[in-house]
Formats: sequence, structure tokens, C-alpha cells
Amino acid sequence: MAKVVTFGEVMLRLQTYRHQRIVQTTGFEATFGGGEANVAVSLAAYGHEAYFVTKLPENLVGNWCVAELRKYGLETKYIARGGERLGVYYVEKGAAQRASTVTYDRAHSSISTAKPEDFDWETIFDGAAWFHFTGITPALSEETAELCLLACKAAKKLGITVSCDLNFRKKLWTSEKAGQVMSGLMEYVDVCIANEEDAEKVFGIHAAETDIISGELSDAGYRDVAKQLADRFGFSHVAITLRESVSASVNNWSALLYDGKEYYKSKKYHINIVDRVGGGDSFGGGLIHAMLDGYSMQDTIEYAVAASCLKHSIEGDFNLVSVKEVQSLMQGDGSGRVQR
Repeated sequence: MAKVVTFGEVMLRLQTYRHQRIVQTTGFEATFGGGEANVAVSLAAYGHEAYFVTKLPENLVGNWCVAELRKYGLETKYIARGGERLGVYYVEKGAAQRASTVTYDRAHSSISTAKPEDFDWETIFDGAAWFHFTGITPALSEETAELCLLACKAAKKLGITVSCDLNFRKKLWTSEKAGQVMSGLMEYVDVCIANEEDAEKVFGIHAAETDIISGELSDAGYRDVAKQLADRFGFSHVAITLRESVSASVNNWSALLYDGKEYYKSKKYHINIVDRVGGGDSFGGGLIHAMLDGYSMQDTIEYAVAASCLKHSIEGDFNLVSVKEVQSLMQGDGSGRVQR
């Protein structure tokens, strides 16, 4: 299996019990999560040598986080230590017509104030086949935007495939700022991952005949979005996840993959959601695994979507499933019958 490196922020996740609102809860379930860490956990579960790179405070909370990452098979030797604090986010899980909400408390986190000297990218990338980051990381600060650029340049110099999930977060920056910063990073990216909003919010590319609020998505519109992204930035592949939100509890889930010549559409899953946070990251982890493992383009998008479908059934950010489980769903076994 391949060595894969991901870079970004991991945070302490505090979730209310049993779909409670924050104002009524008497306690929180404490776990960890963050876009690039989530992808790395998926890849470790699939058997890859997954390195997660970040900066954590040199305290007991930082130690706790490292221990949790190691528990799920991540290589943590290149995590820098120092800075003020670990970021925190609070989750209220929605139900029926009440949407889930995420509240961030991440200002002045250790990773947001990291410096170039914290990371020796040539050493980190030694022997690596793939580098992954998301649009969340450069949104954290000017420093993290610079670090992403340095990492991308080092990866390309070494011939490493680079992927990016655009992951626009309006709570972190404006569309104008996102477009400016992300455009500079895209010249180093080979594989771009986006959802129904990212291309429009970051690059102003809108899918025709699509309304994400009503859940009406146009395949033709997203084929055009994928082509425009590939044509503008020279991506070898563009993957777009297609989420149709029936309610906070029920979604339809599928995706589209474009390789510069052909379009590949996955089957659609009707999902009763346990936890949707990390769903996009589980798609990214599945996509990277399938591409590294030499799957056909059709099987690649089917694997990524099936992996993410399964993540929606798991509490927490991490997708704790095996290759065998994903392949079983790909092949049509979605009955949920007890495995004995």
C-alpha cells in the first residue's frame, strides 16, 4: 500500500447527547475530527501508510489527540508541537426538518499560527505517493495558506499526486478571499473534489438547473461544472459529490467523476443518517484509495460513494470501515442484515 500525507487542522469535537440543543444539554461527547485527519483515518483503515501533519499544543490535550490519532493507525511523527491551544467545535445533530449546526472555537489554535520552520516537507514527503489538503486549511490564517503553498510546491517538485477538497466554509472566509487564495493553490492540484456549493462559492462556477435548498440537482449542470474546473485549472480528475437533502435525517447521495474525457456517475444511495459530519471526507478517502489501488474510473466513483454512504451510519468524524465492507456495498449488499 502507498504512503499518503495529509495536512490540516484536527479539533476536539464536543457533541450534545441524543440530538439535544446546546442550551439544554448537561454534557458533551468528546472525540476528535477535522477534514484532513478524517481522510487519513479512512486511508489507514484501507491499509495505507497514512501520515497526518499538523501542529498541536504541547499539553495534555495535545497528547490526548495524538494518542487518539495513533489508535486509528495514523503516523504522527511529523506533527509539530507548540502554540496556544487545540481548536474546538461544538455539534448539534439535527433531525427531521431541524438542520445540524456546527459552532467553532478555533481562533489562535496551534496550527493557525504554525510557521514554515515547523515542517520539513522534503523529509515528510520522502517515499510518498499522494498529498491531500482541503480548502479549510488555507482559510485558517495567512500562515496556513503559506504552508499549504509550500507543501504543494514541494509535493509537485517530487512528482507526488496532489488532491484538494475545496470545502468552502463561510464561517472562515469570504468567497472573494477564498477565490483569490485557492486559485493560487490550484495550479499544483491534480485531483479536485467539490460539492454542490464549492465551485460556485469559491470560483463562481454555477451548476445550471440546480437548487441545493430544494434538493434538485442537475446531472448536466454538474458535468459542465466539472469540465469548467478541469479546463480552468488543468486538473486530471474532478469529483463532485451530489447530496440531495430530503431532511436532516434523510439524504440521497451520489457523485460524478470526470477524467478530462469521460464522465462517470455512481449509483444513488438513500441514506437514513446517523452522523453526516465527515461524510465528504470519507468520500475523499475512498476516492484516493481507489485511484491508488488502480480501480477503473467507474469503480473508483462507486467505491468513494459507497464508502461515504457507510460513514453516514457511524458516529463521529472518522469512517471506521474496511475495504471488504465498502466493496460489499458496491456489489449491492445494502440490506443491513446481521453478519454472523
